[in-house]
Amino acid sequence: MSDTASSATVRKGLEGVVAGETAISDVDGQRCQLIYRGYHIDELAGKATYEEVSHLLLFGALPTRSQLAEWTSQLLAARPLPPPVAALLQSLPANAMPMAALRTVISAMGVYDPDADDDAPEAMRRKALRAIATTTTIAAALGRRLANQSPVPPNPSLSHAANFLYMLHGREPSAEHARALDTYFVLLADHSFNASTFTARTVTGTKSDFYSAISAAIGSLKGPLHGDANRKAMETLEEIGTEANVEPYVQKTLADHKRFMGFGHRVYKGEDPRAKHLKAIAHALAKTSQEPKWFAISEKLQEAVWRAKQLYINVDFYSASLLHYVGIPTGLFTTMFACARMAGWSAHVIEQTADNRLIRPLALYTGPRDLRFVPVDQRS
Repeated sequence: MSDTASSATVRKGLEGVVAGETAISDVDGQRCQLIYRGYHIDELAGKATYEEVSHLLLFGALPTRSQLAEWTSQLLAARPLPPPVAALLQSLPANAMPMAALRTVISAMGVYDPDADDDAPEAMRRKALRAIATTTTIAAALGRRLANQSPVPPNPSLSHAANFLYMLHGREPSAEHARALDTYFVLLADHSFNASTFTARTVTGTKSDFYSAISAAIGSLKGPLHGDANRKAMETLEEIGTEANVEPYVQKTLADHKRFMGFGHRVYKGEDPRAKHLKAIAHALAKTSQEPKWFAISEKLQEAVWRAKQLYINVDFYSASLLHYVGIPTGLFTTMFACARMAGWSAHVIEQTADNRLIRPLALYTGPRDLRFVPVDQRS
């Protein structure tokens, strides 16, 4: 055993390890705060649009009026998929999981992007813009496929969030639904060195290309312990079905030693600072919905789990009912997370590229040593 390994402290999952520096966002677990480029999330949620926040993350400042107009215009122009990519999307198996399909199509984007292997700052920002703009186009087309419907072209008169709902449903959304999804996108736009972002930075650290890093991030987000938890949270609500079933569900989950999806967080020691905003939006949507029970079940489940385990909710819990209320199918939930996080991933890839070092941690070896080779005919 080497001296380095013998004196190492193993932190499974890199818990508590500071792996790098970033000026993009800060997750303060003790004070339960999330900061984007100096702005507390409370300063942005419901006030700034996703277009403004994506500019903030990528360029380091909220845009001026003219900068916002230019940025929005560029996003609008980048919404349509290159024809070969659109054809590839339609050629995928009808039963393909949306996150697997998104990963595949984003990877293909890199084949057709003239800036694919250019890591100059301006080229990186052009790729980021294309990724942000087209991810919602891809996600909406995947949602249409789930419903056996043809894709709907982007509407240049609508905002980023409203356009997604338009492409998904084939009609302009209500202002309430558009605002709700826009705020969801803002709240999930970045979260420091979470699993998918760290994956993107690790791939970037090898000097691989932008699309490889983003595809890897999508693969990481696909996991049920990361982005797929919002889908699991909605499936929990559907399994419970009625408020009367909440307490029996909680007791059975405890008896079976299973996880409560949408509860607990690796970093925050209290409630996820995004959760209160999502809860307020879900509550407002429930009041105008024909299915207010989903919020009612959620609120009762939150209270029951707190009594039983003193667990705080996280970002996934009320994301579930919010996304359901704006008409997004449960199978598309994790893809919505990717739509929101694309701005953050892109910003981190650009930041890693600008001050790069190969990410290569050590490992504490626990296997045998000093074994001797035995020829195959002498092995028992």
